[in-house]
Amino acid sequence: MEEQKENRPQAARSEPPKAPIRAACPPGRQHCRISDQEPNEKNSTASSNDFSDPVYKEIALANGYINRMTRDELRSKLAEFKLETRGVKDVLRKRLKNYCKKQKLMQKEPINGESYYDYICVVDFEATCEEGNPPEFVHEIIEFPVVLLNTRSLEIEDTFQQYVKPEINPKLSNFCINLTGITQEVVDKADTFPQVLQNVIEWMRQWELGTKYTYSMLTDGSWDMSKFLNIQCRISRIKYPSFAKKWINIRKSYGNFYKVPRNQTKLTIMLEQLGMNYDGRPHSGLDDSKNIARIAIRMLQDGCELRVNEQMHAGQLMTVSSTAPLEGAPAPQMPRYRN
Repeated sequence: MEEQKENRPQAARSEPPKAPIRAACPPGRQHCRISDQEPNEKNSTASSNDFSDPVYKEIALANGYINRMTRDELRSKLAEFKLETRGVKDVLRKRLKNYCKKQKLMQKEPINGESYYDYICVVDFEATCEEGNPPEFVHEIIEFPVVLLNTRSLEIEDTFQQYVKPEINPKLSNFCINLTGITQEVVDKADTFPQVLQNVIEWMRQWELGTKYTYSMLTDGSWDMSKFLNIQCRISRIKYPSFAKKWINIRKSYGNFYKVPRNQTKLTIMLEQLGMNYDGRPHSGLDDSKNIARIAIRMLQDGCELRVNEQMHAGQLMTVSSTAPLEGAPAPQMPRYRN
């Protein structure tokens, strides 16, 4: 429900110095040659965590040269490295920079593959609504979709979708039906939220999330967890589920990674900037989740480390620092009922 979701401010842009560079790629891949000028390789024994290490100067020099490339030059170089060539110029520039940075750092020290989530669960609820969304209206979840994204293969491995029967406003407004495509007959036949949540948890357990595999939740904005799920748990008289207390807000991640303002982080705009079209029916929770997953896949391909950046703490929405330890969500458990 994109119209009901808020954007948040993003970090300011900063650009490194400008000069040509060549960055090496691993065996079997083309060299990340940006120009024919070679960097000075002296004093390369510094720690990889020391930003005085010459490798970071080489990366900065390469970034500067990439900054001066035209869109056609960027596309040509990306094609040379067999990378995606779709997207606006800023996205192409970021893609090339991250590819060259990754190859240079991989040459210096292997990447620790154990430091990342194995899976990302993309969620985009649909909820009851009225035209104009009056402030006193209570939103109830009527569609619970989850898209399971494998961060290693960068593929969608499975999906979950169930509709939910609302309790407070059991009759859907015409506005809600037209927006979501969910009919009155569908929600009348659906299970109540606690049963659907139990089904979600069983599905997640089948995939061994939080036990054999690490994972994180991901949403398009803050509202899915901090508003819709929070309100729904109160309506259903159950505790807020522990596995959903922290999540990746992809709007924040996208804005920070590609250095774009918050008004350019809506779902359709993110897709457009990445050179993709929306696939499916807008405001279908499952289709929205699949399209959000497509954005996440492209960001991972471009070198973004999607990580938890928001959480619910004591019933309040809070930001998670980018320096916080990378921790997966706990094994899903059905929350207790409230007294």
